[in-house]
Amino acid sequence: MRRNTIETLMGAVVLAAAALFLAFAYNSADLRAGAGYEVSASFNRVGGVKAGTDVRVGGVSVGTVTGLSLDAETWRSVVAMRIDEAYALPDDTSAAIASESLLGGSYIELAPGGSPDTIEPGGAIEYTQDSVDIVQLLGKFIFAVQDAGGEGEAR
Repeated sequence: MRRNTIETLMGAVVLAAAALFLAFAYNSADLRAGAGYEVSASFNRVGGVKAGTDVRVGGVSVGTVTGLSLDAETWRSVVAMRIDEAYALPDDTSAAIASESLLGGSYIELAPGGSPDTIEPGGAIEYTQDSVDIVQLLGKFIFAVQDAGGEGEAR
């Protein structure tokens, strides 16, 4: 009988530790629905951006990407973002997809303009710049160097 009591107490301790771990993980991951307003931006290519990606202004996180969709009329990728309500973005703000490093990791970089008017909740960022495909860029550079080298040898 004593053995069953000890096993029951140990099980309760393990469950309590698991509950504490889950609560810590939930708070650390910041999965709570945050306050803010939704804006969207349309890009030709979103390379590496997904739900949960940071939205930054000057390197400081001001929001997150909440979803991606495809506009069936324009065939452009539409990025939905939630911006912290503390930041009222001017309506001439531009958005660009930037890379954190050569190994990957993208984020949305916003560059606020100088307009006194702000983007309304549910509004769209009009000025956008697509992501740069490093592999494609390197390929163009390599082939350009080879073409230049090949022409020089023929003379």
